[in-house]
Amino acid sequence: MDFLRQASRLLLPMDCTTCAQPLADDPVPFFCRRCWELIRPLRGPSCPRCHRPFASPSALTYSPTHECQDCRTREPYYSQVWAPYAYCSPLQDAIALFKYRGKVALADALGVLLLQAIPDRLDVDVLMPIPLHPTRLRQREFNQSLLIADRIGSARRLPVSYRNLIRTVDTAPQTSLPRAARLQNLRKAFAIRQPKEITGARILLVDDVFTTGTTASECARVLLTAGAKQVAVLALARSADAGMVPDTWLPPSTLNQTEFQRA
Repeated sequence: MDFLRQASRLLLPMDCTTCAQPLADDPVPFFCRRCWELIRPLRGPSCPRCHRPFASPSALTYSPTHECQDCRTREPYYSQVWAPYAYCSPLQDAIALFKYRGKVALADALGVLLLQAIPDRLDVDVLMPIPLHPTRLRQREFNQSLLIADRIGSARRLPVSYRNLIRTVDTAPQTSLPRAARLQNLRKAFAIRQPKEITGARILLVDDVFTTGTTASECARVLLTAGAKQVAVLALARSADAGMVPDTWLPPSTLNQTEFQRA
């Protein structure tokens, strides 16, 4: 595959999405090796529940169970979150290509990134992707969260359930709403088709980007109400303050900025 890819570059030259340099021995489609290797997991102290990075390295020294302000003031329904990478370029570029431009060839590479950064053993019974409303699914033609869940499920030998948790309301994008309106926006937006299938189950919700956690928490609430034992969340990337991202951060370069704001 590497040989074929390099040969194709002679016939169809292509530039790296992030740095705009010509591609040659790129490890994944659309990105050069240098840019892709800049994608590194977040390190340091974080909230014990949602793993949002803390600014101070001593934040948990005297209180190991200290949660972030969001988790303390509005306790979420999920038990914990794994979202190992910062939502910044070049990973942000890759997610935009994958999610909005239909470059599903990136699914394998993104799945590998996630597998490299999560625990070897996940104490869950089933994976569930965050669902899309049928209208949105017809427009996009695929659910990016399902493609990621499929890669994780295959590697960890975990079943993937994608028909039980459904989205019944085509809500406005969460990022377009003020914080106070996000919960109200999602009320009655999700439902369970077969509650008996999840009774007593430990469920891992899968998404591409973890932002405020409102969508994940509402899905978790619906699942717990239907009888699930526990709900955790797995996402490829999380929004993070500028001071929390790795030193190797690169600004988005070649993609339309409006695409990044839709995630």
